[in-house]
Amino acid sequence: MGLVKSCITFTCLILSLLSINCSSSSPHKHFEILDVSASLEQTRQITSPNSAPTTNHQPPPPSSNSLSFPLIPRSSLPSAATTTNYSALTLSRLARDQAHHQSLLARLESPVTSGLSQNSGEYFARVGIGRPAAHLYMTIDTGSDITWLQCRPCLFCYPQSDPVFNPRASSTYKDLTCLSPQCVSLRASTCLAGGCLYQLLYGDGSITTGDFATETISFGTSGSVDNVAIGCGHGNIGLFSGAAGIMGLGGGNLSLPSQIKATSFSYCLVDRDSNSSSTLDFNSTRPADSVVAPLLHNPSTNVYRYVGMTGIRVGGEAVNFPASLLEMGSDGSGGVIVDSGTTVTRLRREVYGLVRDAFRNKTKGLPAAGGYSLFDTCYDLSSLKEARMPTVAFEFGGGKTVALPARNTVIPVDGGGKFCLALAGSGRLSIIGNVQQQGMRVTYDLANNFIAFSPNKC
Repeated sequence: MGLVKSCITFTCLILSLLSINCSSSSPHKHFEILDVSASLEQTRQITSPNSAPTTNHQPPPPSSNSLSFPLIPRSSLPSAATTTNYSALTLSRLARDQAHHQSLLARLESPVTSGLSQNSGEYFARVGIGRPAAHLYMTIDTGSDITWLQCRPCLFCYPQSDPVFNPRASSTYKDLTCLSPQCVSLRASTCLAGGCLYQLLYGDGSITTGDFATETISFGTSGSVDNVAIGCGHGNIGLFSGAAGIMGLGGGNLSLPSQIKATSFSYCLVDRDSNSSSTLDFNSTRPADSVVAPLLHNPSTNVYRYVGMTGIRVGGEAVNFPASLLEMGSDGSGGVIVDSGTTVTRLRREVYGLVRDAFRNKTKGLPAAGGYSLFDTCYDLSSLKEARMPTVAFEFGGGKTVALPARNTVIPVDGGGKFCLALAGSGRLSIIGNVQQQGMRVTYDLANNFIAFSPNKC
Protein backbone atom coordinates (compact mmCIF):
# COMPACT_ATOMS: atom_id res chain seq x y z
CA MET A 1 0.00 0.00 0.00
CA GLY A 2 2.87 2.33 0.83
CA LEU A 3 4.38 1.80 -2.62
CA VAL A 4 1.03 2.41 -4.31
CA LYS A 5 0.47 5.52 -2.25
CA SER A 6 3.94 6.79 -3.08
CA CYS A 7 3.33 6.18 -6.79
CA ILE A 8 0.06 8.07 -6.63
CA THR A 9 1.75 10.93 -4.79
CA PHE A 10 4.58 10.99 -7.33
CA THR A 11 2.08 10.96 -10.21
CA CYS A 12 0.17 13.87 -8.70
CA LEU A 13 3.47 15.74 -8.24
CA ILE A 14 4.30 15.29 -11.94
CA LEU A 15 0.77 16.32 -12.93
CA SER A 16 0.98 19.40 -10.73
CA LEU A 17 4.23 20.39 -12.40
CA LEU A 18 2.40 20.11 -15.70
CA SER A 19 -0.44 22.16 -14.16
CA ILE A 20 -2.99 19.35 -14.53
CA ASN A 21 -5.46 19.30 -11.67
CA CYS A 22 -5.26 16.15 -9.55
CA SER A 23 -7.78 17.18 -6.91
CA SER A 24 -11.40 16.13 -7.10
CA SER A 25 -12.38 19.09 -4.91
CA SER A 26 -11.83 21.57 -7.75
CA PRO A 27 -13.41 20.93 -11.16
CA HIS A 28 -11.52 23.80 -12.83
CA LYS A 29 -8.19 23.61 -14.61
CA HIS A 30 -5.43 25.65 -13.02
CA PHE A 31 -4.12 26.76 -16.42
CA GLU A 32 -5.73 27.27 -19.80
CA ILE A 33 -4.39 27.60 -23.31
CA LEU A 34 -4.98 30.98 -24.92
CA ASP A 35 -5.32 30.60 -28.69
CA VAL A 36 -3.20 33.58 -29.73
CA SER A 37 -3.57 32.92 -33.46
CA ALA A 38 -7.38 32.79 -33.31
CA SER A 39 -7.53 35.99 -31.24
CA LEU A 40 -5.33 37.87 -33.68
CA GLU A 41 -7.32 36.57 -36.63
CA GLN A 42 -10.46 37.96 -35.02
CA THR A 43 -8.81 41.37 -34.62
CA ARG A 44 -8.13 41.33 -38.37
CA GLN A 45 -11.75 40.45 -39.10
CA ILE A 46 -13.14 43.21 -36.90
CA THR A 47 -11.02 45.81 -38.68
CA SER A 48 -12.34 44.74 -42.08
CA PRO A 49 -15.85 45.69 -43.38
CA ASN A 50 -18.54 44.37 -41.06
CA SER A 51 -20.80 41.54 -42.07
CA ALA A 52 -24.36 41.26 -40.83
CA PRO A 53 -24.70 39.77 -37.34
CA THR A 54 -25.35 36.06 -37.30
CA THR A 55 -27.63 34.38 -34.79
CA ASN A 56 -25.85 31.35 -33.43
CA HIS A 57 -26.85 31.51 -29.79
CA GLN A 58 -27.87 28.81 -27.40
CA PRO A 59 -30.87 30.32 -25.58
CA PRO A 60 -31.98 29.21 -22.12
CA PRO A 61 -34.92 26.82 -21.81
CA PRO A 62 -38.12 28.75 -22.62
CA SER A 63 -41.13 29.04 -20.33
CA SER A 64 -44.74 29.78 -21.19
CA ASN A 65 -44.36 33.52 -20.50
CA SER A 66 -40.77 34.06 -21.66
CA LEU A 67 -39.91 37.16 -23.71
CA SER A 68 -36.77 37.76 -25.73
CA PHE A 69 -34.78 40.51 -27.49
CA PRO A 70 -31.99 39.93 -30.02
CA LEU A 71 -28.68 41.11 -28.53
CA ILE A 72 -25.55 42.18 -30.46
CA PRO A 73 -22.13 43.70 -29.68
CA ARG A 74 -21.35 47.28 -30.72
CA SER A 75 -19.22 46.08 -33.65
CA SER A 76 -22.37 44.67 -35.32
CA LEU A 77 -24.32 47.94 -35.25
CA PRO A 78 -25.20 49.03 -38.80
CA SER A 79 -23.60 52.41 -38.07
CA ALA A 80 -20.45 50.96 -36.52
CA ALA A 81 -17.46 52.67 -38.10
CA THR A 82 -14.88 50.30 -39.57
CA THR A 83 -11.31 50.97 -38.51
CA THR A 84 -8.15 49.40 -39.86
CA ASN A 85 -6.36 50.04 -36.57
CA TYR A 86 -7.25 47.66 -33.75
CA SER A 87 -5.21 49.67 -31.25
CA ALA A 88 -7.38 52.73 -31.95
CA LEU A 89 -10.49 50.58 -31.49
CA THR A 90 -9.20 49.32 -28.14
CA LEU A 91 -8.35 52.83 -26.94
CA SER A 92 -11.83 54.08 -27.86
CA ARG A 93 -13.37 51.18 -25.93
CA LEU A 94 -11.24 51.90 -22.88
CA ALA A 95 -12.03 55.61 -23.07
CA ARG A 96 -15.76 54.77 -23.07
CA ASP A 97 -15.18 52.39 -20.19
CA GLN A 98 -13.35 55.01 -18.13
CA ALA A 99 -16.16 57.51 -18.76
CA HIS A 100 -18.73 54.90 -17.75
CA HIS A 101 -16.76 54.00 -14.63
CA GLN A 102 -16.54 57.64 -13.52
CA SER A 103 -20.23 58.15 -14.25
CA LEU A 104 -21.13 55.04 -12.26
CA LEU A 105 -19.19 56.31 -9.26
CA ALA A 106 -20.87 59.70 -9.64
CA ARG A 107 -24.24 57.94 -9.71
CA LEU A 108 -23.49 56.31 -6.35
CA GLU A 109 -22.52 59.67 -4.89
CA SER A 110 -25.43 61.69 -6.32
CA PRO A 111 -29.13 60.75 -6.54
CA VAL A 112 -29.73 62.64 -9.79
CA THR A 113 -27.09 61.24 -12.14
CA SER A 114 -27.60 58.23 -14.37
CA GLY A 115 -25.65 54.99 -14.45
CA LEU A 116 -24.52 55.01 -18.06
CA SER A 117 -22.14 57.68 -19.29
CA GLN A 118 -21.58 59.46 -22.56
CA ASN A 119 -20.35 57.29 -25.42
CA SER A 120 -20.73 54.20 -23.25
CA GLY A 121 -22.29 50.81 -23.77
CA GLU A 122 -20.95 47.82 -25.68
CA TYR A 123 -24.09 45.66 -26.16
CA PHE A 124 -27.37 46.51 -27.86
CA ALA A 125 -30.84 44.99 -27.90
CA ARG A 126 -33.17 45.20 -30.89
CA VAL A 127 -36.37 46.56 -29.38
CA GLY A 128 -39.84 47.20 -30.80
CA ILE A 129 -41.36 50.50 -29.61
CA GLY A 130 -44.99 51.50 -30.17
CA ARG A 131 -47.70 50.14 -32.43
CA PRO A 132 -46.94 49.59 -35.23
CA ALA A 133 -43.55 48.76 -33.77
CA ALA A 134 -40.50 50.82 -34.69
CA HIS A 135 -37.50 48.51 -34.30
CA LEU A 136 -34.57 50.28 -32.67
CA TYR A 137 -31.11 49.43 -31.30
CA MET A 138 -30.91 50.34 -27.62
CA THR A 139 -27.98 50.05 -25.23
CA ILE A 140 -28.60 47.60 -22.39
CA ASP A 141 -27.46 48.71 -18.95
CA THR A 142 -27.89 46.89 -15.65
CA GLY A 143 -26.74 50.08 -13.90
CA SER A 144 -29.64 52.26 -15.10
CA ASP A 145 -33.32 52.31 -14.25
CA ILE A 146 -34.97 54.57 -16.81
CA THR A 147 -35.56 53.36 -20.35
CA TRP A 148 -35.47 56.27 -22.80
CA LEU A 149 -35.09 56.94 -26.51
CA GLN A 150 -34.73 59.92 -28.82
CA CYS A 151 -38.04 61.26 -30.08
CA ARG A 152 -39.27 63.58 -32.79
CA PRO A 153 -39.41 66.52 -32.81
CA CYS A 154 -35.75 66.70 -31.77
CA LEU A 155 -34.53 70.00 -30.41
CA PHE A 156 -31.09 68.48 -29.86
CA CYS A 157 -30.30 64.95 -31.03
CA TYR A 158 -27.16 62.90 -31.65
CA PRO A 159 -26.76 60.59 -34.70
CA GLN A 160 -28.25 57.09 -34.31
CA SER A 161 -28.40 53.95 -36.46
CA ASP A 162 -32.19 53.95 -36.85
CA PRO A 163 -34.69 56.69 -37.74
CA VAL A 164 -35.63 58.78 -34.70
CA PHE A 165 -38.85 57.53 -33.09
CA ASN A 166 -42.01 59.46 -33.93
CA PRO A 167 -44.52 59.18 -31.05
CA ARG A 168 -47.31 60.59 -33.24
CA ALA A 169 -47.02 57.55 -35.51
CA SER A 170 -47.79 55.16 -32.62
CA SER A 171 -51.35 54.38 -31.55
CA THR A 172 -50.23 53.28 -28.07
CA TYR A 173 -48.15 56.30 -27.03
CA LYS A 174 -49.58 58.20 -24.05
CA ASP A 175 -48.05 61.05 -22.04
CA LEU A 176 -48.00 60.64 -18.26
CA THR A 177 -49.36 63.28 -15.90
CA CYS A 178 -47.39 64.87 -13.08
CA LEU A 179 -49.47 63.00 -10.52
CA SER A 180 -48.96 59.57 -12.06
CA PRO A 181 -47.08 57.04 -9.87
CA GLN A 182 -44.40 56.71 -12.54
CA CYS A 183 -43.73 60.45 -12.57
CA VAL A 184 -43.64 60.61 -8.79
CA SER A 185 -41.02 57.82 -8.82
CA LEU A 186 -38.60 59.83 -10.98
CA ARG A 187 -35.55 61.27 -9.23
CA ALA A 188 -35.64 64.41 -11.37
CA SER A 189 -38.88 65.59 -12.99
CA THR A 190 -40.92 68.71 -13.59
CA CYS A 191 -44.38 69.60 -14.89
CA LEU A 192 -45.47 71.40 -18.02
CA ALA A 193 -49.19 71.96 -18.51
CA GLY A 194 -49.87 68.97 -16.26
CA GLY A 195 -47.57 66.69 -18.24
CA CYS A 196 -44.57 64.90 -16.73
CA LEU A 197 -41.10 65.84 -17.98
CA TYR A 198 -38.08 63.68 -17.10
CA GLN A 199 -34.44 64.68 -16.96
CA LEU A 200 -31.35 62.48 -16.65
CA LEU A 201 -27.90 63.92 -16.04
CA TYR A 202 -24.76 61.91 -16.73
CA GLY A 203 -21.45 62.02 -14.90
CA ASP A 204 -19.68 63.54 -17.92
CA GLY A 205 -22.20 66.33 -18.47
CA SER A 206 -24.40 64.55 -21.02
CA ILE A 207 -28.14 64.99 -20.65
CA THR A 208 -31.45 63.66 -21.93
CA THR A 209 -34.75 65.38 -21.24
CA GLY A 210 -38.26 65.15 -22.62
CA ASP A 211 -41.72 63.73 -22.00
CA PHE A 212 -42.30 60.80 -19.68
CA ALA A 213 -44.87 58.53 -21.29
CA THR A 214 -46.12 54.96 -21.61
CA GLU A 215 -45.65 52.80 -24.68
CA THR A 216 -45.91 49.25 -25.94
CA ILE A 217 -42.64 47.31 -25.92
CA SER A 218 -42.33 44.39 -28.38
CA PHE A 219 -39.95 41.49 -27.74
CA GLY A 220 -39.18 40.28 -31.24
CA THR A 221 -41.71 37.58 -32.12
CA SER A 222 -42.15 36.43 -28.50
CA GLY A 223 -44.77 38.99 -27.41
CA SER A 224 -45.31 42.55 -26.24
CA VAL A 225 -46.14 44.48 -23.07
CA ASP A 226 -48.35 47.58 -22.96
CA ASN A 227 -48.07 50.70 -20.80
CA VAL A 228 -44.34 50.61 -20.07
CA ALA A 229 -43.07 53.98 -18.79
CA ILE A 230 -40.28 55.38 -20.97
CA GLY A 231 -38.57 58.69 -21.55
CA CYS A 232 -39.27 60.31 -24.92
CA GLY A 233 -36.22 62.52 -25.28
CA HIS A 234 -36.50 65.73 -27.30
CA GLY A 235 -33.22 67.17 -26.01
CA ASN A 236 -30.27 64.76 -25.89
CA ILE A 237 -26.74 66.08 -25.66
CA GLY A 238 -23.92 63.55 -25.76
CA LEU A 239 -22.42 60.90 -28.02
CA PHE A 240 -24.40 57.77 -27.27
CA SER A 241 -22.73 55.86 -30.09
CA GLY A 242 -25.49 55.07 -32.55
CA ALA A 243 -28.04 53.73 -30.10
CA ALA A 244 -31.60 55.07 -30.13
CA GLY A 245 -31.49 55.22 -26.35
CA ILE A 246 -30.90 53.16 -23.22
CA MET A 247 -32.77 50.17 -21.82
CA GLY A 248 -32.63 50.29 -18.01
CA LEU A 249 -32.22 46.85 -16.41
CA GLY A 250 -31.42 48.09 -12.90
CA GLY A 251 -33.19 47.21 -9.67
CA GLY A 252 -35.48 50.23 -9.26
CA ASN A 253 -39.24 50.18 -9.79
CA LEU A 254 -39.00 52.04 -13.13
CA SER A 255 -36.56 49.56 -14.70
CA LEU A 256 -37.88 47.37 -17.50
CA PRO A 257 -37.73 44.11 -15.47
CA SER A 258 -39.68 45.77 -12.63
CA GLN A 259 -42.32 47.29 -14.91
CA ILE A 260 -43.06 44.07 -16.78
CA LYS A 261 -42.99 42.18 -13.46
CA ALA A 262 -40.30 39.80 -14.67
CA THR A 263 -39.35 37.07 -12.22
CA SER A 264 -35.95 36.82 -13.91
CA PHE A 265 -33.93 38.04 -16.85
CA SER A 266 -30.77 36.77 -18.49
CA TYR A 267 -28.34 37.67 -21.22
CA CYS A 268 -25.34 36.16 -22.92
CA LEU A 269 -22.67 38.55 -24.14
CA VAL A 270 -20.98 37.24 -27.27
CA ASP A 271 -17.36 38.15 -27.98
CA ARG A 272 -17.05 41.91 -28.46
CA ASP A 273 -15.05 41.33 -31.66
CA SER A 274 -17.51 38.90 -33.22
CA ASN A 275 -20.42 39.46 -35.59
CA SER A 276 -22.54 36.95 -33.69
CA SER A 277 -25.73 37.71 -31.80
CA SER A 278 -27.41 36.24 -28.76
CA THR A 279 -30.48 37.07 -26.70
CA LEU A 280 -31.71 39.07 -23.73
CA ASP A 281 -34.45 36.95 -22.15
CA PHE A 282 -37.10 37.58 -19.51
CA ASN A 283 -38.86 34.89 -17.43
CA SER A 284 -36.79 32.05 -18.89
CA THR A 285 -35.51 29.05 -16.94
CA ARG A 286 -31.83 29.18 -15.97
CA PRO A 287 -29.54 26.43 -17.32
CA ALA A 288 -29.16 23.42 -15.04
CA ASP A 289 -25.36 23.72 -14.81
CA SER A 290 -25.40 27.29 -13.43
CA VAL A 291 -23.15 28.46 -10.62
CA VAL A 292 -25.43 30.36 -8.25
CA ALA A 293 -24.44 33.30 -6.03
CA PRO A 294 -26.57 35.52 -3.77
CA LEU A 295 -27.78 38.95 -4.84
CA LEU A 296 -27.36 41.44 -2.00
CA HIS A 297 -29.43 44.47 -1.06
CA ASN A 298 -27.68 47.82 -0.75
CA PRO A 299 -29.52 50.09 1.71
CA SER A 300 -28.29 53.17 -0.18
CA THR A 301 -29.44 52.27 -3.71
CA ASN A 302 -31.73 49.77 -5.40
CA VAL A 303 -30.34 50.32 -8.90
CA TYR A 304 -27.19 48.18 -8.97
CA ARG A 305 -26.99 44.40 -8.73
CA TYR A 306 -24.64 43.49 -5.85
CA VAL A 307 -23.31 39.95 -5.56
CA GLY A 308 -21.79 38.08 -2.63
CA MET A 309 -18.22 37.44 -3.80
CA THR A 310 -15.82 35.99 -1.25
CA GLY A 311 -12.47 35.44 -2.95
CA ILE A 312 -10.38 35.03 -6.10
CA ARG A 313 -8.14 32.18 -7.22
CA VAL A 314 -5.29 32.45 -9.70
CA GLY A 315 -3.82 29.28 -11.16
CA GLY A 316 -5.77 27.22 -8.66
CA GLU A 317 -4.37 29.04 -5.62
CA ALA A 318 -6.39 31.38 -3.42
CA VAL A 319 -5.16 34.97 -3.44
CA ASN A 320 -4.58 35.85 0.19
CA PHE A 321 -6.61 38.89 1.24
CA PRO A 322 -9.34 39.52 3.84
CA ALA A 323 -12.81 38.71 2.48
CA SER A 324 -13.96 41.98 4.05
CA LEU A 325 -12.28 43.84 1.16
CA LEU A 326 -15.04 42.55 -1.12
CA GLU A 327 -17.88 43.04 1.35
CA MET A 328 -20.42 45.83 1.37
CA GLY A 329 -20.17 48.19 4.30
CA SER A 330 -23.09 48.90 6.63
CA ASP A 331 -23.39 52.30 4.92
CA GLY A 332 -23.74 50.67 1.47
CA SER A 333 -20.17 51.47 0.38
CA GLY A 334 -17.86 48.93 -1.21
CA GLY A 335 -19.05 45.51 -2.27
CA VAL A 336 -19.16 43.93 -5.73
CA ILE A 337 -21.63 44.66 -8.52
CA VAL A 338 -22.23 42.89 -11.83
CA ASP A 339 -22.56 45.49 -14.58
CA SER A 340 -23.19 44.99 -18.30
CA GLY A 341 -22.13 48.58 -19.07
CA THR A 342 -18.63 48.29 -17.57
CA THR A 343 -16.13 46.72 -19.96
CA VAL A 344 -13.15 45.82 -17.75
CA THR A 345 -13.54 44.26 -14.31
CA ARG A 346 -12.46 46.65 -11.57
CA LEU A 347 -11.20 45.28 -8.27
CA ARG A 348 -10.55 47.20 -5.10
CA ARG A 349 -6.95 48.40 -5.44
CA GLU A 350 -5.62 46.30 -2.58
CA VAL A 351 -7.23 43.21 -4.08
CA TYR A 352 -6.20 44.03 -7.64
CA GLY A 353 -2.53 44.41 -6.69
CA LEU A 354 -2.47 40.97 -5.10
CA VAL A 355 -4.35 39.33 -7.99
CA ARG A 356 -2.07 40.98 -10.55
CA ASP A 357 1.08 39.91 -8.69
CA ALA A 358 -0.19 36.33 -8.44
CA PHE A 359 -0.89 36.35 -12.18
CA ARG A 360 2.55 37.77 -12.97
CA ASN A 361 4.23 35.13 -10.80
CA LYS A 362 2.61 32.38 -12.84
CA THR A 363 3.46 33.93 -16.23
CA LYS A 364 7.17 34.60 -15.73
CA GLY A 365 7.99 32.50 -18.78
CA LEU A 366 6.04 34.78 -21.12
CA PRO A 367 7.69 37.82 -22.76
CA ALA A 368 6.54 40.92 -20.90
CA ALA A 369 5.54 44.13 -22.66
CA GLY A 370 4.93 47.66 -21.44
CA GLY A 371 1.59 48.83 -20.06
CA TYR A 372 -1.30 49.94 -22.23
CA SER A 373 -3.86 52.58 -21.22
CA LEU A 374 -5.35 51.42 -17.90
CA PHE A 375 -3.63 47.98 -18.16
CA ASP A 376 -0.33 47.50 -16.33
CA THR A 377 0.31 43.80 -17.08
CA CYS A 378 0.89 43.03 -20.76
CA TYR A 379 2.70 40.44 -22.86
CA ASP A 380 4.24 40.28 -26.34
CA LEU A 381 2.77 37.08 -27.78
CA SER A 382 3.49 37.94 -31.42
CA SER A 383 5.84 34.98 -31.83
CA LEU A 384 3.45 32.44 -30.28
CA LYS A 385 0.47 30.50 -31.63
CA GLU A 386 -0.67 29.54 -28.14
CA ALA A 387 0.12 30.70 -24.62
CA ARG A 388 -0.42 28.93 -21.29
CA MET A 389 -2.29 31.22 -18.90
CA PRO A 390 -3.24 30.74 -15.24
CA THR A 391 -6.98 30.47 -14.72
CA VAL A 392 -8.62 33.33 -12.82
CA ALA A 393 -11.67 32.22 -10.85
CA PHE A 394 -14.20 34.19 -8.80
CA GLU A 395 -15.39 32.56 -5.56
CA PHE A 396 -18.85 33.02 -4.11
CA GLY A 397 -20.65 31.83 -0.97
CA GLY A 398 -20.68 28.11 -0.25
CA GLY A 399 -17.42 27.48 -2.09
CA LYS A 400 -19.00 28.01 -5.52
CA THR A 401 -16.55 29.14 -8.17
CA VAL A 402 -16.76 30.62 -11.67
CA ALA A 403 -13.56 30.04 -13.65
CA LEU A 404 -12.93 32.50 -16.48
CA PRO A 405 -11.80 31.26 -19.88
CA ALA A 406 -8.36 32.52 -20.89
CA ARG A 407 -9.92 34.76 -23.57
CA ASN A 408 -11.91 36.54 -20.81
CA THR A 409 -8.74 37.20 -18.83
CA VAL A 410 -6.04 38.20 -21.32
CA ILE A 411 -7.16 40.19 -24.38
CA PRO A 412 -5.46 41.56 -27.51
CA VAL A 413 -5.04 45.33 -27.54
CA ASP A 414 -3.22 46.24 -30.74
CA GLY A 415 -3.71 43.48 -33.31
CA GLY A 416 0.05 42.90 -33.49
CA GLY A 417 0.44 40.41 -30.67
CA LYS A 418 0.26 42.56 -27.55
CA PHE A 419 -2.10 41.06 -24.97
CA CYS A 420 -2.98 42.48 -21.55
CA LEU A 421 -4.54 41.26 -18.33
CA ALA A 422 -8.07 42.71 -18.59
CA LEU A 423 -8.41 43.80 -14.97
CA ALA A 424 -7.86 47.16 -13.29
CA GLY A 425 -7.80 48.71 -9.85
CA SER A 426 -10.57 50.85 -8.36
CA GLY A 427 -11.71 52.41 -5.11
CA ARG A 428 -13.82 50.53 -2.57
CA LEU A 429 -16.36 49.36 -5.15
CA SER A 430 -15.50 46.28 -7.26
CA ILE A 431 -17.26 45.64 -10.60
CA ILE A 432 -17.52 42.46 -12.67
CA GLY A 433 -17.42 43.84 -16.22
CA ASN A 434 -18.63 42.52 -19.55
CA VAL A 435 -15.25 41.21 -20.81
CA GLN A 436 -15.29 38.73 -17.94
CA GLN A 437 -18.98 37.91 -18.59
CA GLN A 438 -18.47 37.08 -22.28
CA GLY A 439 -19.56 33.62 -23.33
CA MET A 440 -21.65 33.08 -20.18
CA ARG A 441 -25.37 33.25 -19.73
CA VAL A 442 -25.87 35.51 -16.72
CA THR A 443 -29.26 35.03 -15.09
CA TYR A 444 -30.72 37.42 -12.52
CA ASP A 445 -33.34 35.52 -10.52
CA LEU A 446 -35.32 38.42 -9.10
CA ALA A 447 -37.88 36.25 -7.34
CA ASN A 448 -35.28 34.35 -5.31
CA ASN A 449 -32.51 36.99 -5.12
CA PHE A 450 -29.63 35.20 -6.75
CA ILE A 451 -27.48 35.48 -9.84
CA ALA A 452 -26.41 32.48 -11.90
CA PHE A 453 -23.45 32.08 -14.26
CA SER A 454 -23.61 29.43 -17.00
CA PRO A 455 -20.53 29.08 -19.25
CA ASN A 456 -20.96 28.36 -22.97
CA LYS A 457 -24.69 29.15 -23.11
CA CYS A 458 -24.67 31.90 -25.77
